[in-house]
This record gives sequence, structure tokens and C-alpha cells, in this order.
Amino acid sequence: MRNLCCVAKTSSHHQPPLTLTPRQSLESAAVYGIIESAADIIERWNTETSTYAKVTSMFYENKQEAMVFIHRVKDLQKTMELLVSEDPNSERLVRAQRLMEIAMKRLQKEFYQILSMNRAYLDPESVSTRSSLTSERSSYSDFNDEDSHTGGDSIVEVEEASSKVMTELRSIAECMIGSGYAKECIGIYKSIRKSIIDEGVYRLEVEKITAVKAKRMSWEEIELKIRSWLEAVKVSMETLFKGEKILCDHVFESSDSIRESCFGEISREGAILLFTFPEIVAFRTSKKNPPKEIIFRLLDMYTSVAGNWRAIEAIFSFESTSVVRSQALKSLVSLSESIRSLLLDFESRIHKDSSKVVVHGGGVHPLTLSVMSHISLLADYSNVLVDILAGSPPPDRSLIPESYLNVSDSDDSPSSELVIRFAWLILVLLCKIDRKANYYKDCSVQYLFLTNNLRHVVSRVRFSKLNQLLGDDWVKRHVAKIKQFSDSYKRLAWGPVLATLPENRTVEMSPEEVKERFEKFSEGFERAYCKQGACVVPDLELKEEIKLSIARKLVPVYREFYNTRRSVILAGAGGVTVVRFTPEDIENHMSNLFSGEGISGSLSVSSPSSCRSR
Repeated sequence: MRNLCCVAKTSSHHQPPLTLTPRQSLESAAVYGIIESAADIIERWNTETSTYAKVTSMFYENKQEAMVFIHRVKDLQKTMELLVSEDPNSERLVRAQRLMEIAMKRLQKEFYQILSMNRAYLDPESVSTRSSLTSERSSYSDFNDEDSHTGGDSIVEVEEASSKVMTELRSIAECMIGSGYAKECIGIYKSIRKSIIDEGVYRLEVEKITAVKAKRMSWEEIELKIRSWLEAVKVSMETLFKGEKILCDHVFESSDSIRESCFGEISREGAILLFTFPEIVAFRTSKKNPPKEIIFRLLDMYTSVAGNWRAIEAIFSFESTSVVRSQALKSLVSLSESIRSLLLDFESRIHKDSSKVVVHGGGVHPLTLSVMSHISLLADYSNVLVDILAGSPPPDRSLIPESYLNVSDSDDSPSSELVIRFAWLILVLLCKIDRKANYYKDCSVQYLFLTNNLRHVVSRVRFSKLNQLLGDDWVKRHVAKIKQFSDSYKRLAWGPVLATLPENRTVEMSPEEVKERFEKFSEGFERAYCKQGACVVPDLELKEEIKLSIARKLVPVYREFYNTRRSVILAGAGGVTVVRFTPEDIENHMSNLFSGEGISGSLSVSSPSSCRSR
């Protein structure tokens, strides 16, 4: 009880002697005994009269005596409350008040020393994991090797030391608060613990960045800051602020208002600094054309805040820390707005792409590569994109062919809306690729270009989270489309070669007709091979499929014609020059198809690789 009494002025008239009853005499003796018992231990640890007490920690030297000290002070406090109610001017009350002041100075010193000297056991990481150490320790019993026992012993030591220190702090805090010295106790705690939190935030490289400063930073610098921030949030929520909240709740368990006041003042500044950063980055993104890859860093930050939202609400649950929750929410809103804007910008870039690049050999266009890489990465964030895009207008379903996506018009769930957005982006890409196919003069190469690009699109869908979103039906329909493109390519590129051979192999033909057929076939094959030799099929599986399909149609027909008609030519003059290719030559040449190298001059019948390249 602080300042419960003051010494009364001596009255000018004579006071009659006080007559005590036997019961009052017993009570007076008990009060005297409590005061003197407290005085004995309090004076022994008086920092003003004892050099030993001045340089020594009571809790460090003799924890048992320290606890006795606490109990004596509590008894003294109760006695003071009794004396105040009976006689506020009693000399015993004055003496008890003096002893209480000495005791509080001692406890202030002890409180400060424990907080300062036991930082290793009170650091947020140790405190935050303290509750789970018991279960961790039990897992060590499953192992018998020496190293495991050593690790288990180390965990036990940390747990026990941390528990003892926290218990000591709570006993001192309860004693000081109960004695009316809450202000002094709280002041010491706030001063030391805030410096630890501020230092922790600084070590995590969380710094105050204004919108003006962010505007001057390059995107490379911004990205590095984001990566540091992501790690900082993880550590802050799992250890730094969580550990401090646990410690504060434990030390000041007896008072909700003090717990709130302490934790709020200690953590509020650092937490606001931490959760303001995403809002600044989102603002920076909206003011200047950012690289398209920055959206993934914004999604990472959104995922980090949203994923820690329960922890944020639990740790910063007090009214005094509601500003932290508000700032985290503001950052989520700002990030959502920026991400939606970047998605619209991404779609716009696809629409506006006007490059007239003609990819060599009808290969995969750079636009297809970049767009599908971007979309497949976006699909990895589908869980948060559902929340981010909720409420924003989706693509017009009437613009999407019914056969393109199996989504009911009545299905307006957030997940189906996200599916439509991804399907729409891919459709925009495919329409753009379809136009770019017209840059090829040869119709067969146009279809090969479409085949290659759609194959790449489907492959990226199959081997990413897009497969879960778009579904098997989407994949099957587009695989069928790939086959249509591929068949069209084979028909246009190799159909004329096959047409040089007679459809009816049994019909009688004159030597001149046979010779003409061989000549037309040789010329047609060489012309097709030289043209298609410049084409490419990057997908190895697709390449083998197309080559095998062409060979299966062409080689058996030619082999039959060759075997049945070659004798007619050889019987006449000049047959060798007409029959330029054996069936084996055709097979060998077909195996080297889609090498990407244009062929000119006459094809060799002995080695396809000897053909001159352009």
C-alpha cells in the first residue's frame, strides 16, 4: 500500500494512555511480530545500508530467501492495510511504510537485474517455444544415441531456466503491484522489453520507408526489400511478438489492464512499422509501370499477411493494439487493389501485343512462353486469388464459347469465377497466336505453328495447378484440337507426296507410267523434305508422334510400290537415275525430320546427314 499514511502532527493537549483489551494486546503483538519479521529480512537487503546488498542479486544468490522476502513484504502490506483501518496515525504504520519503501527499491533492483541478465532465457524465441518444449522433449525418448540425449538435456535446461525466470518476474511484479508500486514495475519492464523488440525489428531489417523514398527505389531494390520483409513477418509472428505476448501475459497475469498497457506500448510501434511496408509497396506499384513479375511478390506479401491473420488477431487482441490489426487490414486491401490492377494490365498486354516476329520453323512463340509461364505461376496462388478477385467484375461469359469451358452460367461461386478468369486469359492468348500464324506464307507451317503453341499451352496446364482449376475436360478438348492442327499439317505438307503414288497398286502400268510415278515421287518427296526440314517441333514426344504418323502413311505405300514396280524400271534403260530412294532411304530421312535446318540441293540416298544446309 503506497502512501497509505502520513505522520500526524502532535496534539497540543495531553492524550490519555490507551487501555488495551487482552484480545487487542494479542493482535498488537502479532502486528509487531509481522513488522519486525519483515524488517529483519528487508534491512538485510537494504541497498542504502549494505554494500553487499548493493552489488548482489538476492534472487541470484539465494532464491529461497528471495521468496521469503516476497512473502514478508506481502504480509507487511496486509498489516499496513489493517493499521490504516484502525489507526492511520500509528507509529507502527509509519515504520511499516518506511520498510515498504526499502523493500520496493530492492525489488525494483531485482526486477531490473532479472530482466537484464536473463535475456537469453527471455528472448522471444525461447519464450514462444516454451509451451511446446515438453512435447518436443518427449520425442527424444524415442532415440537412444548419445547425441539425442544431449539435445534433450539441452531442451530441458532451457525450459527449466525460462520457467524459473518468468516465475521470479511474476512474483516480483505481483508483489510490487499489490503494494502500490505498479508504475515503477511497469516502467522498468517497458523500458527493457521495448528495447529488445525494437532491436529484434531492426535485426530483421524492417525499416521505415516513406512513399517518396519507395518511389526513388529501383524495382530490384523493392524486390530485395520484399524478400527481407517476408522473412521478417515469419520470424515476428512465430517468435518476436508471439514470445513477447506470452511473457507479458505471464508476468502481469494478475492485471488485464497492465498486460494490455505493457504489451501495447512495447510492440505497437514495431508491428505498425512491419505491416505498413506492404501498403507502401502497393502504392509504389500503382504509380509507375512495374515489371509484370512484381505481382508475384505482392501475392507473396498478401499470402503472408492473410496466412498470419489469426495470429495477428490473437497476438494484437487488445484494444490498444487494434491499430496494428487495422494497419494489417489496410495493407491487405492495398495489395488486393494493386494485384487486380496488375492482372488487368497483364491481360491488356496480351491484347496489345503487336510484334510481328516470325518464329523460325513454326516453333513456340515467345508470347506463348511468357504468358503461360506467368499464368501457371499465378495458378499457384489460386487460394488467395479467390479472395482478392471476389467482388471484382469477371470476364463476360458470353465472349467465351460454350464448348471452351464447362462452367454453368448459374455457377457464380468464387472458385468458378477464378476458373473463368484463367480460361479467359488462355483464350485471349490463343486468339492472338491464331492471328500470328498468318505471318507464315506456307499453310502447312501455319498449322504446325498452331500445333506447337497449343501443345505448349496444354503441357503447361497439365503440369501445373492449372490442371486442377481447368479440369480434365478442358485438357481433353484442347488435346483433340492439337490433333486437328497436326492432321492438317500432315495433310498439307505430306499429302501431295503421297498423292504421287497410285491409289490402286494392282492396276497395270506401262514402264513409262511407272517411271513417271517414281520421278514425281522423288521430286515431291525432296521438295517436301527440303521445306519441312526447316520446321521445328520442340516437344520431343509430339515430334516423334508426327514423324511416326507421317512415316506410317508414306513408307508402307512407297515400299509396296517400290517392291512391285522397281523391276519394271530396272529392265529398261536409265532406271537407276529414276529410282532415287529406297524405302530405307525414306525411313532414314524421316527420322531426321524437324531438325530445324533447311535443306537445299539433292538428297543423298546413302546418308541423310550429308545434305547441304542452307
